[in-house]
Amino acid sequence: MYFVMFMKDEWVIILDFLPNGHPGRGKPEPIAQAVGEKYFSLLEIVPKDGVTLSLGDRVYIGDGVRDKVKYIKRSISLNELTTVSRSELEEVVKDIVREDEGRFIKFFNESGPISTRMHSLELLPGIGKKHMWEIIKLRKEEPFKSYEDLKKRVPSIPDPQKMIARRIMMELKGEDPRHRLFVLHRKREFD
Repeated sequence: MYFVMFMKDEWVIILDFLPNGHPGRGKPEPIAQAVGEKYFSLLEIVPKDGVTLSLGDRVYIGDGVRDKVKYIKRSISLNELTTVSRSELEEVVKDIVREDEGRFIKFFNESGPISTRMHSLELLPGIGKKHMWEIIKLRKEEPFKSYEDLKKRVPSIPDPQKMIARRIMMELKGEDPRHRLFVLHRKREFD
């Protein structure tokens, strides 16, 4: 016997709110498009009756009591985002990367090899073998404490926040389907 653990976001950031749903699609019900804070899931959610959601709202969708969400309608792809959602997504991703600094610094401190020829650090835009070995050497001496500490100790690398945000956007766009560092790859229905 084995257990399968389903990883899913507990909190999302609203990218767009359609009070009358998608025009010409089924019954008109309010729909919000959102991105998950932890796994960057793209979702359509239905708010509780009388609830209006706004761009940038942080909303709980976990297994506990939901105060604003009736149910999660479905997982969606990048191509299914509205124009507004698409225009908001990159900025929201940048905000998440900035605000959850500890999580992403932990990646720089703990990431490992993917294969005998490739390290997960090399999947970040702007990191090659030289930078990878420098980061590994310096993190052994002392773990990185912040983006600023990383930039100060490895001055030749690009901005760490921008690298992470760019990688997340690449994964959301499906530009490297074999390697996922931050975006959960699963399209499934929710309840």
